[in-house]
Amino acid sequence: MVMLQHRFIESAKKQPDKMAIIDRTTGRDVTYARALLASLILARRFQKLERGRIGIMLPTSSGGALAIIGALMGGLTPVMINYSTGAAKNCQYAQRQCDFKAIITARPLLEKVDCDELPDMVFLEDIMDELSNFEKAVAFVKSKLTPTLLTKLCGKKDLDKEAVILFTSGSEKDPKAVQLTHKNILSNIDSFSEMMDLYNMDNLLAVLPYFHVFGLTINLWTPLCLGMTSITYANPLEFKTVVKIIKEDKPALLVGTPLFLEGYVRQSEPGDFASIQLTASGADKCPDRLRDLYREKHNLEILEGYGTTETSPVISANPRDANKPGSIGVPIPGVEVKIENYETGEECKLGEIGKIMVKGDGVMKGYLNDMEETHLRISAGWYDTGDLGCVDKDGYLWHKGRLKRFVKIGGEMISLVMVEEALNTVTPEEIECCAIELPDAKRGSRIVAATTQPVDPQELGKKLSEELPNLALPKKYITIPEFPRMGSGKTDFRTLTDMVRAIEDKT
Repeated sequence: MVMLQHRFIESAKKQPDKMAIIDRTTGRDVTYARALLASLILARRFQKLERGRIGIMLPTSSGGALAIIGALMGGLTPVMINYSTGAAKNCQYAQRQCDFKAIITARPLLEKVDCDELPDMVFLEDIMDELSNFEKAVAFVKSKLTPTLLTKLCGKKDLDKEAVILFTSGSEKDPKAVQLTHKNILSNIDSFSEMMDLYNMDNLLAVLPYFHVFGLTINLWTPLCLGMTSITYANPLEFKTVVKIIKEDKPALLVGTPLFLEGYVRQSEPGDFASIQLTASGADKCPDRLRDLYREKHNLEILEGYGTTETSPVISANPRDANKPGSIGVPIPGVEVKIENYETGEECKLGEIGKIMVKGDGVMKGYLNDMEETHLRISAGWYDTGDLGCVDKDGYLWHKGRLKRFVKIGGEMISLVMVEEALNTVTPEEIECCAIELPDAKRGSRIVAATTQPVDPQELGKKLSEELPNLALPKKYITIPEFPRMGSGKTDFRTLTDMVRAIEDKT
């Protein structure tokens, strides 16, 4: 196993004229040969700016991809900064947590996300505009070296070296800095590609943000390592545009979160997804109605998978020839999963719900500068996902929700996910529902339902009482027209809870 940048060099040398990136945001398409040249130029520039780590805040684009490759080729670890929620605050938080100054970004992005220019920002467009002929010549000469010589110039082999620092979503508490190594990401790419048979695919749609592990591993490094073409677009929420790109550029692989996949299918017409060979969903539970939409409109089966930032990300997936809808699949090659009782620590029997524990080469190096949290989450090589699930007799995993999304009411453990599923069955499809835990003087906790449209509490209460025990029934309904989102499309539970609490305090 070689380093990530070395795998990219191999791909570039094998097929220099093939498109590495079709950039549908800027129109700047890049062949593998040009990608190699540009990343060598950036590597040299980045080495003059920083030692150790460098911040990168760029959208899913050719520029974003080349900056990440360039950082690794220059011996630096990219620290990926989330620009979707409080970009300036996230820049400063990342600098404090990870001990670096320079942040590679672009002015058009700052304008789009309404972020002020910070003193340590370095603009990618300025670097490219200021290039001297000497710099271009040096990079050109290097790009013509043999793969062996070039690989030696671009970092000695050390698979345990940090390949990236990503931040957890922060949907429940402050984001943690996750250290992923070259071994972590490469083992994940190879195992997922083998299981899902990606080797014969020529291209994929890349719309997920690179600051999210799903986007970084599957949309960036997988195609670069496999010599595929990435068709990039910076905003996954522009559903009509993404559907147009799918129709025109014909990707074979479509990977996304349920929120994004639903947006695309609703804006599409039969025949628009004719090129798609594989549709995979992750990062959130895939609703049955979404599976039905893909079957009815495009005769496509969504294969659901499961992963975490700390596992690089993929833990399990449904195989292409053995899909079990509703499950999160079987562990990918090289990954072990066990279900552990969350009170006794003993291994659970088949079908018994407990904590999902994971072991394998994909498990992170640890949380940067947080030994205590690292030791709490990793013990004897086993990573505690904080999720609850069970394994059936066929070895398939079933996700039952976050342990933190269970609340204790009247001595009983109530799943907020279970409440949300019940809410979804008794409300119209266009209404989004979320169950929120709030403190209660008598019972310790109570459940409040947030909905994106007004509902009739009495009518809904009657219907829910047929589905849920009395302790699990929401005590109040609050309308929030648009739920806050993380960059991945997941609901931002922490912000939503604050919003619900603020509305309650006013009433």
